Amino acid sequence: MDTTTVLVTITLLLALCFDFFNGFHDAANSIATVVSTRVLSPRLAVVWAAIFNFIAAFIFGIAVAKTIGSGMIDVHQITQYVVL
Repeated sequence: MDTTTVLVTITLLLALCFDFFNGFHDAANSIATVVSTRVLSPRLAVVWAAIFNFIAAFIFGIAVAKTIGSGMIDVHQITQYVVL
């Protein structure tokens, strides 16, 4: 494998890990509220969070991602070296 492929692979893995842990902690903030007040059991709170996060992706769509991903940068100016 060439160096660029290795660096891109490592960068992607680190980004996925960051997103996983960031989302993990964000969900914990909303779950902690209902669990600490004993409104829901921890298990039920996690199930509710998972269900509503999944549903929200379909209801709210990808409008934010489209806004951020279009028109902000000229994609013809970006090479793999700029990304790295």
